[in-house]
Amino acid sequence: MGRKLLLIGGGGHCRSVIDSALALSIFEQVGIVDTKADDCLGVTIVGRDEDIPSLVMSGWTDAFVTVGSIGDTSARRRLYELAAKANLNMPAIIDPSAIVAANAKIESGAYVGKGAIINTNAWVGTGAIINTGAIVEHDCMIGDFSHVSPGATVCGQVTVGNDSHIGAGSVVRQGSVIGHHVLVGAGSIVVSDLPDEVTAYGNPCKVVK
Repeated sequence: MGRKLLLIGGGGHCRSVIDSALALSIFEQVGIVDTKADDCLGVTIVGRDEDIPSLVMSGWTDAFVTVGSIGDTSARRRLYELAAKANLNMPAIIDPSAIVAANAKIESGAYVGKGAIINTNAWVGTGAIINTGAIVEHDCMIGDFSHVSPGATVCGQVTVGNDSHIGAGSVVRQGSVIGHHVLVGAGSIVVSDLPDEVTAYGNPCKVVK
């Protein structure tokens, strides 16, 4: 029996993942789990969250969380745990256009979008998003469920904690440490470490709350 992929959550991020997943040509069927009634890019909505156990019984094998996040990752974590509890396989999805070093490690449920670059010895955590055109340089660590937004550059040997967000077009200086649950605004230039649970933005990036 071939692999059948459930995408959990409709919306914009789901559309990006659909395109990547179909391009991989490893799934016999792709369906969406969502509360809305309309299909997405020709992919059928096959049920709601509560239907996941019965979908597994009917032959669905894999799942991927396609709810996006800016700042609050609780929904992504909840849905990941729901699918994992149902014993679905939770693959990473890496768009064929991305460049990923042979010894980089991409954990389950992570997404690497179009044109993204993951350089040597980098680690991308469970459920993380490395979005379109983002760069994660050598020896970086991107925490679980964190999001590196489109066009952002994370320079070498940077650590980003869990559940953090690096805004679009931002640059993080080499060797910086960004804590857990941190929100870095779009276009920021991070030149110093950031503690847990702060919002920061600007050039240079400064904590604002």
